[in-house]
Amino acid sequence: MKMADSSIAIRLISRNICAKFYRETFCYNAKNIVFKGSVKLKVAIVHDWLVTNAGAEKVLQALLEIYPQADVFSLVDFLNYFEREQVLQGKHAHTSFIQKLPFAQKYFRNYLPFFPKAIESFDLNGYDVIISSSWAFAKGIKRDNKQLHISYCHTPIRYAWDLYEEYTAELHGLKKLLVAQTLKNIRTWDVATLDRVDYFVANSRYVQERIHRIYKKDAVVIYPPVDIEKFTCVENKEDFYLTASRLVPYKKIDLIVEAFAKIDRKLVVVGDGPQMQKIKEKAGKNVEVLGYQPDEILLSLMQKAKAFVFAAVEDFGITPVEAQACGTPVICLGEGGTKETVIDMQTGVHFHTQSSEAIIEAIEKFEKNIDIFKLHKIRENALKFSKKRFQKEIEEFIIEKLEKI
Repeated sequence: MKMADSSIAIRLISRNICAKFYRETFCYNAKNIVFKGSVKLKVAIVHDWLVTNAGAEKVLQALLEIYPQADVFSLVDFLNYFEREQVLQGKHAHTSFIQKLPFAQKYFRNYLPFFPKAIESFDLNGYDVIISSSWAFAKGIKRDNKQLHISYCHTPIRYAWDLYEEYTAELHGLKKLLVAQTLKNIRTWDVATLDRVDYFVANSRYVQERIHRIYKKDAVVIYPPVDIEKFTCVENKEDFYLTASRLVPYKKIDLIVEAFAKIDRKLVVVGDGPQMQKIKEKAGKNVEVLGYQPDEILLSLMQKAKAFVFAAVEDFGITPVEAQACGTPVICLGEGGTKETVIDMQTGVHFHTQSSEAIIEAIEKFEKNIDIFKLHKIRENALKFSKKRFQKEIEEFIIEKLEKI
């Protein structure tokens, strides 16, 4: 090796050693509190609202496991005792004035026009790092130029942007005019608050594209956490298909039920919601509608099902990943998050239109090729979306951005 080459190599090695020492010593997570240099950094986590323990709350829970001393801010906090213990480790969120408005616990969404002002009412002076877990308003939190704000974006506001027509289709007259004006105001506010975010993190490539299209911003993709360890494979599958979801229109459970009503295959439906009666009316004798089931029953059904069926366009979609963690193939729409989490003809089968005919065709394709689906390979694919992986990637991302301050 020439002297010049040797000198360059030594400098590169020294730089790498110093960078590693800096990351591990000066910008690290001691007792799960972010530090940079010798200065302790205060962390605030901003969440849209706390009313149930769903996918976004699993992200919040994973963030609080990294930073348990962080303070949580949310428009409202109506979690029950068990949800609070699980998501917030028993702590309460700092809430906005929406929390105290009449009938807010049941009808807080009716105060939608006030949400932008409510999220802006929080005073986050004194915090160094702000992490917003946002599918609606959290990303619009006010901050000063000395604070680092990283927004984990589940999606730009669905009902204000891509699903505007779907959300307003059944409204009429004055109500439709009022809702249309409110959503127009929200879109204006949503764009106007973009400079309050330093870095966007998208929960899928699908959302990454939406952030770029709607916000004209770049985002890195870090898939959300799925608690893979809760799920284990069962080798001997039984002769039934499973779908599980809230029974709301965009989940398209009615299409799945309609498809199975036309074929001689057993379907089990788990979930509750406003479409329950409609789904029961469409169900044939081969469709069993169980309603809401506790986690242990749903897990058992996922483990035993021949395949899991999913027809929604989701930003990510945790349930199909949970099914794969059980070694259960997934028959799903090849759009949105499931296009990324389910590998066509390896861990499941994609269909490409939201129709009963497309679902039937995919089921027939699955039945003809059922021997190619290997349980351990399906489970292996799910491991890519584990909670440990999410926590490692998000913490490393935050540390990297802190180093640039």
